[in-house]
Amino acid sequence: MAVSPARAAAFDIVLRVEQQDAYASELLHSSRFAKLSPQDHGLTTELVMGVLRWRSLLDTEIASASSQKLEKLDIEVLIALRLAAYQLMFLERVPDRAVVNESVELVKRARKRSAAPFVNAVLRKLADKTSGAKAGSGTQPAVAALKHLPTQKLGPGEAEFASAKTEAELVELAELSAHPLWLVQRWTKQFGYEAAKQICIYDQHVPESSIHLHREGELSGVRLSPGKLLSSARRLQPGTSINVGDPRFNRIHIQDEASQLVALLAGKGSNILDCCAAPGGKTRLLADRNPHATVIAAELHPHRARLLRRLVSAQNVCVIVADVRMLPITASFDRVLVDVPCSGTGTLARNPEIKWRLRPADLLEFQERQLSILQSAMKNVAPGGRLVYSTCSLEREENQDVVEKVVSADVSFRITECCAELEKLQLEGEMVWKDLGSLTSGPYLRTVPGVHPCDGFFAAILEKRV
Repeated sequence: MAVSPARAAAFDIVLRVEQQDAYASELLHSSRFAKLSPQDHGLTTELVMGVLRWRSLLDTEIASASSQKLEKLDIEVLIALRLAAYQLMFLERVPDRAVVNESVELVKRARKRSAAPFVNAVLRKLADKTSGAKAGSGTQPAVAALKHLPTQKLGPGEAEFASAKTEAELVELAELSAHPLWLVQRWTKQFGYEAAKQICIYDQHVPESSIHLHREGELSGVRLSPGKLLSSARRLQPGTSINVGDPRFNRIHIQDEASQLVALLAGKGSNILDCCAAPGGKTRLLADRNPHATVIAAELHPHRARLLRRLVSAQNVCVIVADVRMLPITASFDRVLVDVPCSGTGTLARNPEIKWRLRPADLLEFQERQLSILQSAMKNVAPGGRLVYSTCSLEREENQDVVEKVVSADVSFRITECCAELEKLQLEGEMVWKDLGSLTSGPYLRTVPGVHPCDGFFAAILEKRV
């Protein structure tokens, strides 16, 4: 029996994610899989992202049907089992027989033929179990339980989200939402249990795709909805996709609304530096909002700089390959954007593999790098100029702690209230989100997935004293 193109592609992508620390979203849009039909590409995406989102839950179900401990299985065998388990548990239109047979063939294709009888036995047992569960409830029980966890809807402007819960309740949330317990514990401590729950639920759904609309009519024929945070943002309606091979869309970049908002916080300037600039969505926004300014976009990695040049073709943008910590220029800038590499815990709905790779100790390693980048960038800010520091992380170590460390060490900078800039954007008609207070934590911008309809971003505005 031949393996379908979609399942073969999904297997290959998940294997690379596991073995090479690759990112699924990048592989799904790589040239290697561009020849898949739209239907096959859609199924491949569903399988890959589904397995990565629900990995721990899938492993629990596989373990209950397996005679061997999962840690002793070859990774190829485990991935074939996870792909099958996801289809059996979540995809009602896929016949169980086809799932089992193709998964056995995937193991053979991966040169693990001796494991084929084991995979067949495990999946038949799992198919019997999940078929009974679906027949009784209409969906996989753990998924239904997650959806029906009692949730208190957070009202506008609430700074304190909810009371603490018992450890058993946190374990239940972590298991049902397929999140590492240590992350659930952190988020509960920082944001409260209700917000932590909403983060977990948001992470387990396919997020809406947003774009920045540079010109009305540039996406004619594509079904769009208005932005929920920004007037210049649009959201692709469910079932809508952009074919990257279509020349009409060669300068369109999918960019979460919170990411767009970070770029808007930089404001207007005449000499702008964008540090760590790739993939370029923020660079393009800076250039569009400041058409008469010079925008220097620095990117460390040459291949990412090439992608950046293709996306941002504005004449006022100069892309350079450089480490921000050793910039080959001595100019001062009135606007500097420092969107640093980070853990990415605010983007788990889009990058679910992160939650299985990340360890608590990694956060301080990120912080060390972030401190060095930010301190270097601060040297390029002109007196009276503004620097925006941002991450797509939910973790305090990468956010407030970094900002407070650098400001305490350099008294020439002060932290400016983000709320004032948000109010200005609202008056200018840029902001459509009404409850500005919910977007801030102290002087900082703070978006929380599930609480807000976007990824989790942090931003701080630092101004250099004259």
